[in-house]
Amino acid sequence: MLDANLKAQLKAYLEKVTLPFEIVASLDDSAKSQELLGLLQDIVGLTDKITLKTDGSDARRPSFALNRPGEDTGVAFAGIPMGHEFTSLVLALLQVGGHPSKLDADTIAQIKSIEGKFEFETYFSLSCQNCPDVVQALNLMAVLNPNIRNVSIDGALFQEEVERRQIMAVPSIYLNGEVFASGRMEVKEILAKIDTGAANRDAEKMSAKQAFDVLVVGGGPAGASAAIYAARKGIRTAIAAERFGGQVLDTMAIENFISVKETEGPKLVRALEEHVKEYEVDVMNLQRASALVPASSEGGLHEVKFENGASLKAKTVILSTGARWREMGVPGEQEYKAKGVCFCPHCDGPLFKGKRVAVIGGGNSGVEAAIDLAGIVAHVTLLEFADTLRADAVLQKKLGSLPNVTVIKSAQTTEVKGDGQKVNGLVYKDRTTEELHTVELEGIFVQIGLLPNSDWLKGTVELNRFGEIIVDAKGATNIPGVFAAGDVTTVPYKQIVIAMGEGSKASLSAFDHLIRHS
Repeated sequence: MLDANLKAQLKAYLEKVTLPFEIVASLDDSAKSQELLGLLQDIVGLTDKITLKTDGSDARRPSFALNRPGEDTGVAFAGIPMGHEFTSLVLALLQVGGHPSKLDADTIAQIKSIEGKFEFETYFSLSCQNCPDVVQALNLMAVLNPNIRNVSIDGALFQEEVERRQIMAVPSIYLNGEVFASGRMEVKEILAKIDTGAANRDAEKMSAKQAFDVLVVGGGPAGASAAIYAARKGIRTAIAAERFGGQVLDTMAIENFISVKETEGPKLVRALEEHVKEYEVDVMNLQRASALVPASSEGGLHEVKFENGASLKAKTVILSTGARWREMGVPGEQEYKAKGVCFCPHCDGPLFKGKRVAVIGGGNSGVEAAIDLAGIVAHVTLLEFADTLRADAVLQKKLGSLPNVTVIKSAQTTEVKGDGQKVNGLVYKDRTTEELHTVELEGIFVQIGLLPNSDWLKGTVELNRFGEIIVDAKGATNIPGVFAAGDVTTVPYKQIVIAMGEGSKASLSAFDHLIRHS
């Protein structure tokens, strides 16, 4: 199953296993079971610390559990965890085998202290770059706390189960048989949902902090860059972010980040996080800002309030809250989110194998999505509002060569239709004739651009008609001591490399402000 190079790498990792354990597989006569058996045999052949049993009784087949002698660790996989999930498998092997995690001591203690019964089921797809974070977080929590169990399920392999539960997006998480969450989540996000006192404790800790010289709100490329530049000046620096990494976490392939030939969003975010940690930056993740209170006098402290009730004060503030996917804003869209209305073709595409889908948007992202989906689904209908596609010529040429793609231009989507449980069609208006048309389908992938995350700033910082923060050449806003950078601003061309440069610029401007006004 594994090639020689992968075996060599895995063997090196498995040398870190210190506690013996067994893999208990539940198999049948299917080809997939034989494929899983081959993978598991390769694994146990690389170390004497792991043994394989094939007498498992799990109803999901093929599947396997990782158990220490006389102990159910609560870590199981239903399917063959390759693709993006191979890393999840390796980490599970190491952690069940006694290798410590890199989580901080406080978070580990919080996980171990949780009481109750938590049976998680996590549905993933092998092409989903967001799924491993969820799988790895829940697996680690299961290893640390015997009250927690997680089985990670390949939705493409267990289609009947996916259909029965009406799962239309991954990662989808069930807890004790009920829907728990959908989308990318890390350990602390999951803890915040099951440990009800966590938010209050975080708010108390945050509010007790002394004022910062620079407070960066937002943890994407602009925010990370701003924090690094500030910390290098030796001033008191903090980042408060709703989700460290921002939109980059949801980006699959990055091929235009100068000096790096090719990378993936989550990989780049990990590098950003490690770089930030090299400096004395107080990072507060999973914190959503709710209001900015500017200083009442020149040289005073600005205050940022957060949804958990906390507030932070700083001499200067850098706003880098980024942007989010633009929605269609039509009837049915909200009702059928994650029930057929999707925003990530890489993540959710495999769930629509053999089905009919639409892609909304004819820019690069929309055409790329249609090309990717065409290799998985039965048929793709691409709808573009304008009378021409906006994607690069090379992408349009590729799209035009695909036999199972229909392109409809001058099409305005007016409604998402469904049966109450999932999407079954959409309605669009032909903008040249004003006629309404219905397309029967099972999935809709929205790819129509971004909206700035600036709603919480209305009435304080000056915004343009698109909701972008208006900044000058130095990244300054209309409020002295408040700067902004990245996709949330009026700076054109929303690119990672530009956001990083703008974050650096805003940080240097904030430092200059401190020098002149402190």
